[in-house]
Amino acid sequence: MTGGVALRLPDFIVGGAPRSGTTWLYRVLDRHTDIEMAKPVSPEPKFFLVDEVYEHGLSYYSDKWFAGIPAEKRAGEKSTNYLESETAARRIDVDLPEVRLIFILREPVARAVSNWQWSRMNGVESLPFDEALLQEAQREASYPPEQRFSRPFSYFSRGLYRQMLQPYVDRIGLDRMLVLRYEDIWEDARSVARSVHTFLEVPEREDDALGLGSINPSSREPVAELPAIAELRQRYEQPNRELAQLLGCRWPIWDS
Repeated sequence: MTGGVALRLPDFIVGGAPRSGTTWLYRVLDRHTDIEMAKPVSPEPKFFLVDEVYEHGLSYYSDKWFAGIPAEKRAGEKSTNYLESETAARRIDVDLPEVRLIFILREPVARAVSNWQWSRMNGVESLPFDEALLQEAQREASYPPEQRFSRPFSYFSRGLYRQMLQPYVDRIGLDRMLVLRYEDIWEDARSVARSVHTFLEVPEREDDALGLGSINPSSREPVAELPAIAELRQRYEQPNRELAQLLGCRWPIWDS
């Protein structure tokens, strides 16, 4: 509440790993008659992520993204990159003490490959996959301002999910978080929709997950560097075990 006026703020936030189905989930949720998502879907609000935007204050956030959403509806927003920001975790904890969080993760090797294919398709990546992995740390250190959130060359680091989730678990707790797997969307999208609706305490509408087609597809450019893929799988073995421990093995971790 600011100046005696109650602000309309989100009841839940969707985030996750890039290339992991967050836009798909946005579309599913926006179909529900008891949910209204912040619009447009792009550009994302990124309110708690971007210093220059956060400085405008919660009144700005409320007016720009949630004004007019009826109190009887669940209001939500999607800013994928919140997952990557400890600062966003702290701000969300302070400013939205009852908010629920939904994060989608994807098997990290497949996510890295899809990220590389996306960057190639959009003309920002010229290196083959194995060379891009070797140069990742150097390139991350020199991102220009316009790439500070898109991070087009962060193939490995964006799969270190335990590190990214830890601040949210510490501050907000798993009881107000739903962590989903991208792979389950492909295996049983209706079940994913049901679990999300249950988490948000709205009537289940599993058919909302059907008929959305392919959203934000990347190219299918082949990745020929098989040794690089094998090495990447090894690098993720310990981080994946740490993730499973953090989540209490709520779902089967990916095979290494």
